[in-house]
Amino acid sequence: MPRILPFLSALFILGGCQSSPPATEGTIPPGTVLISAQHCLKEYIKDLDKVHFGPCLKVVSVNGQPPLVREDGFIELPIATALRLETSCVYRHADGTPIPATVSTAAFEVRRGTFTDAGKRWYLHAHKQARDVIGCEPTLAPSVYPTIKTN
Repeated sequence: MPRILPFLSALFILGGCQSSPPATEGTIPPGTVLISAQHCLKEYIKDLDKVHFGPCLKVVSVNGQPPLVREDGFIELPIATALRLETSCVYRHADGTPIPATVSTAAFEVRRGTFTDAGKRWYLHAHKQARDVIGCEPTLAPSVYPTIKTN
């Protein structure tokens, strides 16, 4: 019996390690922030009792390279570092499906002072609001919601 106890202990430890989630899932490495790889705006219209589907934005490159998207849909970016994010935007029909003819691109410049505090999640929106907008004007926000609520 004494010889089997160390074996069982090792088995439980190894089994626990194998069932742990990957380090990238849910954690933010030191010195970095997470930015959404893609995000779609939507806004609830109270008087119409419906959801308005706004534009969707996708990060297509970071400094000219394809982004490394984590399993949770975020991209790790270093803090206090200037970067250029290339994005693609598309508007959606009332049912939420994309309108291919509305695809446009835009750059978003991350300055050295944009991300000064590590460990946060950020969302890059296609625009400041979900309704009554035209084009692709990437806007950084700490929330999934539009920064401006439309009337």
